[in-house]
Amino acid sequence: MSLFKRIFSKEKKETLDKGLEKSNTTFFSKLTKAVAGKSKVDDDVLDNLEEVLVSSDVGVATTLKIIDRIEGRVAKDKYLGTDELNKILREEIAGLLSETNVGNETDFTIPLSKKPYVIMVVGVNGVGKTTTIGKLASQFKKNGLKVVLGAGDTFRAAAIDQLQVWADRVEVPLVKQKMGSDPASVAFDTVESAVNQGADVVIIDTAGRLHNKVNLMNELSKIKRVMQKVIDDAPHDVLLVIDGSTGQNAFEQAKQFTKATAITSLAVTKLDGTAKGGVVIGISDQFKIPVKYIGVGEKIGDLQVFNKIEFVDSFFK
Repeated sequence: MSLFKRIFSKEKKETLDKGLEKSNTTFFSKLTKAVAGKSKVDDDVLDNLEEVLVSSDVGVATTLKIIDRIEGRVAKDKYLGTDELNKILREEIAGLLSETNVGNETDFTIPLSKKPYVIMVVGVNGVGKTTTIGKLASQFKKNGLKVVLGAGDTFRAAAIDQLQVWADRVEVPLVKQKMGSDPASVAFDTVESAVNQGADVVIIDTAGRLHNKVNLMNELSKIKRVMQKVIDDAPHDVLLVIDGSTGQNAFEQAKQFTKATAITSLAVTKLDGTAKGGVVIGISDQFKIPVKYIGVGEKIGDLQVFNKIEFVDSFFK
């Protein structure tokens, strides 16, 4: 019981509950049908549960892992009633998330040992990358941190303009060049400017194209090399933004970007408009990358720090 003790504030928890409502409702509707007429967890129930998890976008590999763990508990306990299945599922999924998401963060923080702390943000166009950057900047600033943004997606004028709107709204400086400029040059200027201003956090946007993995890899590698001329170990975090509402396509995005560069954290957006919240569980497990942020609404405060305990509690509410 203590595993699921509330950590978030009431307001943040209500936002998370509401954001995962579609995922929760759909999942439990399917789960109820899976155990209908059964009093114990048998092979039929496990087969049905497997189907429920896969259709909830948890992913095949992660689903099989969860089923295997539940089978182990059935074998150990000899008899397991279907009324206990919800509790067991919660525990096994929380355990799975704990393997990758070690901490239990509840607020927007950065390591104090790195100043400025450089975040390079990657992801395809349309996943909410620029919006996530803007919301992150707002949350960091709210926590008293000095933030500088870099408009490194120089291939779309709209990306630069959109980031400028966010910078103006949050009242943080934006380093940019004209459309078509070298993204690495923008990254260099941004990091150098942040150092000169004594900034705490630097967030750099990058082009959202998967046109060619080799070109993408070369571009991201060049951005990193150029930043390291200013700060030896930059970037400190390579954040991949993926659209949770795309379900299995989100797995493909993660696959392509992890091939192109070393991803250190994930932000899963647009979970409020979909029943595909299970994608968070599958992607975190399959790619062994911690989920750092989730988007559960359009307001600035609807970008939340991912907390595995609160997430599982809302998903199974």
